[in-house]
Amino acid sequence: MLETTTVGSFPKSEELKSARAKARRGQISAAELLKLEQAETREWIRIQEEIGLDILVDGEFYRGDMATYFAEHLGGFTISSLVRSYGNRYYRKPIATGPIRWKGPITVEWFKFAQGLTKKPVKGMLTGPYTMMDWSFDEHYPNRRAFCLDLARAIHEEVKALEQAGAQFIQIDEPAVSTRVEELDLAIEAMKIVTEGVKVKTGTHICYGDFEKAYPKMLGLAVDQFDLEFTNSDFRLLDVIKRVPFTKEVAFGVVDVHSHRVESVEEIAASIRKALEVFPPEKLMIDPDCGLKTRLKEESVAKLTNMVAAVRKVKQELGVPV
Repeated sequence: MLETTTVGSFPKSEELKSARAKARRGQISAAELLKLEQAETREWIRIQEEIGLDILVDGEFYRGDMATYFAEHLGGFTISSLVRSYGNRYYRKPIATGPIRWKGPITVEWFKFAQGLTKKPVKGMLTGPYTMMDWSFDEHYPNRRAFCLDLARAIHEEVKALEQAGAQFIQIDEPAVSTRVEELDLAIEAMKIVTEGVKVKTGTHICYGDFEKAYPKMLGLAVDQFDLEFTNSDFRLLDVIKRVPFTKEVAFGVVDVHSHRVESVEEIAASIRKALEVFPPEKLMIDPDCGLKTRLKEESVAKLTNMVAAVRKVKQELGVPV
């Protein structure tokens, strides 16, 4: 009841960002980069425990872009030169040049490393097939459906590998799902493949898009929990959900990751109270709107510290053990 977590990413230090650039240029070895990635993972597991989060993440320090990272480890992809994403942000776009296939575990060793640092559960975190397809160039498949479903089969293998490694909760990020409402049936078909036969808890994170048009059909995605952005959209989705009740668990975004401002404990507590007007507490988890990789370290720690304090405050109001 009212467990706390984060969406996945944390800010990389300047040292790590510099090291990643040097590694791409061959100026430092893969082993040297790995050592820094492990050090930051270790530090942020410690920080999350000190803050008091219930479900932890590995922080994604070994990843660049959320689609490109997986494409680099799947068969059938090549990677483009830099492509503009938004603002002044660029990424190397995946290109499907052959049949997409799972070649072996992608995130399992990082999950095991992070989980070995804590007794609290660490989420397995993947990018979903629809988003992978939508954010890639296709030079192989006859249509988007064929591309997406092959991706779903490949990601399903990674889900099974994480489950076998001991993951209790696997998050499949699908930020692109609500941007093309006309393709929701495809996203639903793909997610069914991804989670088929999985016994662990599954969730999907969706952080922008036309929720008003996607809801309630998006509830057909085969996951146990939806992790949604609420704060940055001024809680507009709550009015939609009030008209058609939510049928799954929800991770409710209560701090805005697009703002440098640190929300107060009372402000976050007020947001949680809004959530409790719509969702039963046993189906409600509390987290930020999205990943924190664009925030400063100090901002991230402050936002999460206040978030956990706000949850404790609301639990006391409800008479729930803290």
